[in-house]
Amino acid sequence: MNITELARILKIPPQDLRDNLPKLGFDIGQKAIKIDNHTANKIIRNWGMLSRRLASRRAAEPKVKLVAPEDVKAIEVPPFISVKDFSALVKLPINKILGELMKNNIFASMNEKIDFETAAVIGADLGVEVLAAGEATATDESQSAQDKIKTSLAENENSGLIVRPPVVVIMGHVDHGKTKLLDTIRQSDVVASEAGGITQHIGAYQISHNGKAITFIDTPGHEAFTAMRNRGAKVADLAVLVVAADDGVKPQTVEAYRIIEAAKIPFVVAINKIDKPEANVDKVKQELSSMLNITPEDWGGKTVCLPLSAKTGVGTSDLLDMLLLMTDLQADMLKADPSASAVGTIIESRLDKGEGAIATVLVQNGTLHVGDQIIFNGFAAGKVRALKDFTGKAVETAQPGTPAKLIGLKTVPAVGDILEVGEGEKVKSKSYQVSRPTLSAPIENDEEAEAAAVINILIKSDTLGSGEAIENSLSKIDSQGVRVVIIAKSLGNITEGDILRAETNNAKIVGFNVTVSPRAQVLSRDKKISVKLYRVIYDLISDIKGDIQELVKPELERVDLGRLKVAAIFRTETKSQIVGGRVLDGVVKLGALVEVMRDKEQVGEGKIASLQSAKVEVGEVEINQECGMRFEGKPVVEEGDILVCYEFKETIKKVG
Repeated sequence: MNITELARILKIPPQDLRDNLPKLGFDIGQKAIKIDNHTANKIIRNWGMLSRRLASRRAAEPKVKLVAPEDVKAIEVPPFISVKDFSALVKLPINKILGELMKNNIFASMNEKIDFETAAVIGADLGVEVLAAGEATATDESQSAQDKIKTSLAENENSGLIVRPPVVVIMGHVDHGKTKLLDTIRQSDVVASEAGGITQHIGAYQISHNGKAITFIDTPGHEAFTAMRNRGAKVADLAVLVVAADDGVKPQTVEAYRIIEAAKIPFVVAINKIDKPEANVDKVKQELSSMLNITPEDWGGKTVCLPLSAKTGVGTSDLLDMLLLMTDLQADMLKADPSASAVGTIIESRLDKGEGAIATVLVQNGTLHVGDQIIFNGFAAGKVRALKDFTGKAVETAQPGTPAKLIGLKTVPAVGDILEVGEGEKVKSKSYQVSRPTLSAPIENDEEAEAAAVINILIKSDTLGSGEAIENSLSKIDSQGVRVVIIAKSLGNITEGDILRAETNNAKIVGFNVTVSPRAQVLSRDKKISVKLYRVIYDLISDIKGDIQELVKPELERVDLGRLKVAAIFRTETKSQIVGGRVLDGVVKLGALVEVMRDKEQVGEGKIASLQSAKVEVGEVEINQECGMRFEGKPVVEEGDILVCYEFKETIKKVG
């Protein structure tokens, strides 16, 4: 049996078998590829006991703290990084990094991505300082947006400061009514314009309530947009956690709360859809308390939970009143200087055929004007040719706390980039190419590369956020041994160059909210390249899962059938024996594999070549029945032996 096959049956990594089996008395080498069936079956049969023994030994071993090499003191990490790339930065083997992640209850493969916060935690365990990419030196360019805002405010010594509008992020599970709530607040109908009725991009909007402005950020609720929801929370002052009264706390509810908690921003819970007959507000509060440790204010806690209906508008005014009250309580934290040079954060960016590179910016301090020179992280990126507010109306300025669509960029900025006004280094020295592809790293392990089926994918999307969300979602698919490789990811419509690149890499092309040029359509037909276009990310991910499912290899799973006690040996030949006995439990089947047990030790193995009961050929014999059989195998069976019958069944696991 192959080591990899045995590892799949035991559901552990092959290298773990090679490392630990010698400790358990099974002498296999570090380079072992196969193991004899007798030993493999013994390991499978006793794995429960063996794994407990191994756990006990590990617990008794002195704890040796894993640390990075001395020459690795600090590393720069982007918002999301694959485990493989992280291990290369800290100069430690991938399996060691995976082990550290498992200690923190994070189970990932080497090609899955972890976020910056996770990388920082693991880095601290390894004795390495993890810095956000671009923040390795204490220059003005490497400061965070909040640092720049604080510096700007300090320079003005509180003269001319105003309380800017609060930035409120709307978060929660998919289809719990986040965007509908904003529709009601803004008296618009964004839901109708969203493909599939779910938000595909981060949207920023501003409303006025009781004469005061409030800026809202609507983040997508589908799990594929985890990265985008993280970015939404990074720039927010307040949060609204939306939970449907008829559905309760769900996976993305928990995730959204964790993001809010990590961002350390005040929040209010909006219990939506109270208009539905099946709505149960008290049940939602119970789940919030038990699952998230959120105690509602009316239950003696500190969290305001407001029942409302985004559909009818009931309770939305109360929500806005509460947000303004929370704003008043932290007014000192919302000071801004409208006379300063603008500083803000990019919350979405894309490439438009008519307008070129455009971005949605949330101005956090200062005022952005048409004509201003723009810098992203210290690099010159163009001039503000035009500004539009969230309604699409052209404006001349964007003040603190205001979202605006920015037109006139030379390149597409990354979501989360810090925008400043001023002169900076020329863009050509920065890797800000509009359609620069991002490539997945190849498999390092030769054995894994040979065993894995591969699906190569080229992603074209309308925005950077969408492309990253698709890549992040694909990396989380439980691919059951099938490897998804993203050979390129870029913006814009699908061109002839994309078709040729896909042909070279034997890849499928998926387009999200883009089109295919006529010449590319002809070329794709000639080259027989799969090109699929999507407007809803559910459909894209579902189709990729279907492609993976077709390539999943069946796994062999041992199924114990029954035991027979040998009462007599009728005939012994060179490679077989005729024996008789009684079935102790289960069933004995024709064709089943057999282990010969004597004094609880395995002394041989074989197969049931024929089976008789009452001198009649049968397919199986049940418990307490007597039978005779031809045992094929080394003739070691003796009276009193126990024959353990089993078989292997092929199972194909469903891709999740």
